[in-house]
Amino acid sequence: MAAKGRALKQRIRSTQNTKKITKTMELVSTSKMKRAQDRVAAARPYATALAETLADLWTADLASQFALLRRPLPPAKGGPAKVALILITSNRGLCGAFNANLIKEARRRIHTLEGQGYTVDLYTVGRKGAGYFKYLGRKLAGDRSDVGDAPTMAHAVSIIDTLIGEFAAGRLAGLDVVQAQFQGALATPPALVQVLPIDPPRRTGPQHDYILKPDAGTLLESLLPLYARNLLYRALVETAASEHAARRTAMKNATDNATELVRVLTRIYNRNRQAAITQEIAEIVGGAAALEQ
Repeated sequence: MAAKGRALKQRIRSTQNTKKITKTMELVSTSKMKRAQDRVAAARPYATALAETLADLWTADLASQFALLRRPLPPAKGGPAKVALILITSNRGLCGAFNANLIKEARRRIHTLEGQGYTVDLYTVGRKGAGYFKYLGRKLAGDRSDVGDAPTMAHAVSIIDTLIGEFAAGRLAGLDVVQAQFQGALATPPALVQVLPIDPPRRTGPQHDYILKPDAGTLLESLLPLYARNLLYRALVETAASEHAARRTAMKNATDNATELVRVLTRIYNRNRQAAITQEIAEIVGGAAALEQ
């Protein structure tokens, strides 16, 4: 009984120590999520204004002049056979099913593209995605683990500019990104975003009147690569914010579970201790009664 009591006390201490760690990680993730959420909020107005400008400038006549708007033919009809896919995951774990959901979405997209006859060049941002596909023996076209918790436009430019050139030269049929959507602290679903070819944004509000200098074609030539870079930058910042939100939720659940486990173990320990004391009293009373006879 004494050995069992010591084992229970050890489990209680161990669980309490784990609870301290998970609680600290929850607080750290909450702080990081707030900063990452601010970056997401700061990126959205610029992206909205850029999309509205493209929607105002785009016409069917201009679309045929720019490679980033042109939809290549399928491989069966002589089009390029390669598609690039960028998978954005985290560098660290302990964030629930966050990375697993992103990897699952990437695998689904790869299966779809290969079923259509394309060869998929996979680029990963984050160690978790890279580690998974390396374990499967899949060769990666690119692997970046240096982006971290605070992505910048420079990171996006360094990742996507080469792919923009490949697509413009006709060697890529498209570029997709698997990212997490930051919809709130409790909602971070995976999403598939088509970056290339660029789908002209649709204006949701009234159209603006512009005095264009230079002409619309020259402006589009500069804005289209900028729009593609911005799509990837937003994917990076939204995935970073989603990672912290997922880790915060996972650590909160772990802390709550540890609290409940400590409560249950303490109750078991007290019940066993009470049973042992009751048994000792019964033995003493029984022994005293035997002596009196």
